[in-house]
Amino acid sequence: MSNVLAIIMAGGAGTRLSVLSEERSKPAVPFAARYRIIDFTLSNCVNSGIYNIAVLTQYRPRSLNDHIGVGKPWDLDRARGGIRLLQPYQARGRELWYGGTADAVYQNLDDVREQRADQVVILSGDHIYKMDYRPMLKFHQEKNADLTVAVMNVPLEETDRFGIMSVDETMKISAFHEKPKKRDKGTLASMGIYVFGARALAAQLERESKNHLDLDFGKHVIPGMIETGRVYAYPFEGYWVDVGTIQSYWETNLAFLAPTPPLNLDDPSWVIHTKSSERPPVKVGLQGQIHSSMVANGSNIRGQVENSVLSPGVYVSEGAVVRDAVVMNDVWIGPGAKLDRVIVDKQAVIGAGAQLGFGEDNKPNAQEPDKINTGITVVGKGAHIPQGVRVGRNVVVVTKAEEKDFEAFGENVPSGTTVGVR
Repeated sequence: MSNVLAIIMAGGAGTRLSVLSEERSKPAVPFAARYRIIDFTLSNCVNSGIYNIAVLTQYRPRSLNDHIGVGKPWDLDRARGGIRLLQPYQARGRELWYGGTADAVYQNLDDVREQRADQVVILSGDHIYKMDYRPMLKFHQEKNADLTVAVMNVPLEETDRFGIMSVDETMKISAFHEKPKKRDKGTLASMGIYVFGARALAAQLERESKNHLDLDFGKHVIPGMIETGRVYAYPFEGYWVDVGTIQSYWETNLAFLAPTPPLNLDDPSWVIHTKSSERPPVKVGLQGQIHSSMVANGSNIRGQVENSVLSPGVYVSEGAVVRDAVVMNDVWIGPGAKLDRVIVDKQAVIGAGAQLGFGEDNKPNAQEPDKINTGITVVGKGAHIPQGVRVGRNVVVVTKAEEKDFEAFGENVPSGTTVGVR
């Protein structure tokens, strides 16, 4: 394989994830008990033999920076190549944040040129999938392409969420439609995975940057290259999902509990690497029960866990029931508490006898009706839920909410409510 540089776009705010992305970027959100979302893209790179990686960050990068560090879990702590975390910076004549996906790469063109790469692979850091990039790179070289776009077929009713391609019999792209409002452009969708010839990428970014401060691959770069260059679509038929909403995040986590999960996390030939802390083994007490769940190291189960995903260090007290839930690191769940269809962020405390996800009222969240509307209640990082309180559906408990924030509601927090001030 020729000299390849991977650039991972990891600066997204992930606003549709509500309080889960208030203090971290979307790629840093925990996933599947022991991983972060970005682990899948990083692992795809190293499993594909790509060890020269730049990660472009912007929104609240501290959690992501801490997770990646020098890249040791992915064997990226190397003197040559390895991993670099690149944030926006000020320079003479330019003092702007990244204006768009392509602008982020444009602002780091000096780094791209210093790597002397032949091909540049542009990747998103917030998708769940396994992919060997080597066949795509080979396809790109065989077609003598300037740009190759990974594509997959999506349901017709979802085409307005993607960039949609029109191709000829050789898979050369003849037209690109960015999130078309009319569902008549086909179903071949861009996955946000691109292979560029390094020179072609630099030249196109230089041209487009003269006209667009919000330079974007889908809106500007790809359409421009279709007009002037050789642009091909590479078909992908495996599992791929963007966990960009509360519903898809919850749903995708629980999908890994199926007898045949969407991705095999036990595959020794394609390990998903991650940074993991040294924790003791899982403990299950005399009354503890675990059914169809993933429970990470350091957890202590003295109650009942059903169809749920628990990250490291979760404590489930006697008499507590955790059902259809995603619970992140170091959450304490008190005696007799009941959790049903909830997502609980790190270090939250659930008081004794509290009920989260209570009742049948599915009223959308009043503050975020477009994000919290499928019956899932979300508890922010470090929040404290008082003992005995009953919290309905589609409720958001803000990050670091205190027990006094519940006083206005008494013992019952109605569905569709937000507790605390954001």
